[in-house]
Amino acid sequence: MTAFRSGLLRLLDERGYIHQVTDAGALDALAAEGIVPGYIGFDATAPSLHIGSLVQIMLLRRLQQTGHKPIVVMGGGTTRIGDPSGRDESRRMLTDKDIAANIAGILAVFERVLTFGDGPTDAVMVDNDEWLAELGYIELLREVGPHFTINRMLTFDSVRLRLDREQPLTFLEFNYMILQAYDFVELAQRFGCRLQMGGSDQWGNIVNGLELGRRTRGLELFGLTTPLLTTADGAKMGKTAAGAVWLNEAQLPAYDFWQYWRNVDDRDVGRFLRLFTDLPLDEIARLEALQGAEINAAKIALANEVTSLIRGPHAARSAEDTATATFSNAGAGGDLPAYDLPDQGERIGAILTALGFTASNAEAKRKVAEGAVRLDDAVVSDIGAIVELPAGETARLSLGRKKHAVLRGLTGS
Repeated sequence: MTAFRSGLLRLLDERGYIHQVTDAGALDALAAEGIVPGYIGFDATAPSLHIGSLVQIMLLRRLQQTGHKPIVVMGGGTTRIGDPSGRDESRRMLTDKDIAANIAGILAVFERVLTFGDGPTDAVMVDNDEWLAELGYIELLREVGPHFTINRMLTFDSVRLRLDREQPLTFLEFNYMILQAYDFVELAQRFGCRLQMGGSDQWGNIVNGLELGRRTRGLELFGLTTPLLTTADGAKMGKTAAGAVWLNEAQLPAYDFWQYWRNVDDRDVGRFLRLFTDLPLDEIARLEALQGAEINAAKIALANEVTSLIRGPHAARSAEDTATATFSNAGAGGDLPAYDLPDQGERIGAILTALGFTASNAEAKRKVAEGAVRLDDAVVSDIGAIVELPAGETARLSLGRKKHAVLRGLTGS
């Protein structure tokens, strides 16, 4: 590790956040001498962020924890363009109504993680549509940009040598980097922002902002990126076989969120504790040194800490209690997904698919044949079995060790 003077870079270095810094020495000196306002932008492409954004959210938290000012930039303007970074195809175009609804859904997580206010180190949240819309530029890009691809420009050597993409890149998307660079300069003027942070795929966009600020305003700005975050098996963080791990309750129940962290690979526990929790480093070192079955205690600590931070302490307690009831006491658990059976009952394969445990009846049939399906701990061996329950009674349906649901008999009319 590098010997940094500032608490900010020391903390980021110790916990594994730093991948690249534009001028580490100068940024370290600036952060050691006073308050550094820094920002990260989040486009509103969905009503919730997922855990792929959690490293960036935690970066803003670390910024505030070390006495600096976080600026959360919601991309009300840039969402209308779409960031092509790390993508092989164009994003779906969203309406202004869609974007406003998504921003409203995203706000809650930041209110849990950061302290907002008017103080010198209090976080602020701004929407880049405030200044981008005034340019009269976005309307032109939305109308004309999607009809031009960069592919034809590859015939020109000056462009072909700088562009290495296999899928069409529209002129609309090509302009995203210009707008992000403009954001940085605008934030520097409005808030004295000196630092932009982001994932490693944002390095080029960040450097463009630094250059624009230097050339047009004579500003000394800085950039910092985090490593590409993958799990120990090489999968991209935030994606699972069941889909994205969303931060908001409306998109993913707290129990499922808790279970994601409880079931991480043993090799990821220490790294995730450093990145996603506020536990002291010596406590993290103790937890990640646990061996065998004892590593489960570290995973539970990880699940509780992250769920408490993002969903609230009550959600973490409830999720752990449900897990205990489900796995230790063979109970149903109050936070498990519930499925109401019709009066005449329903076939087991249809129930598994309706719950999302299997993608199709064919997969359900295969899981039953493998002996992976249990009803109240009894193995289900017949794919044609019909599950019936008296009114008001419940049963627990399990697929493997990690997927569980409560089946309920209807109370009747």
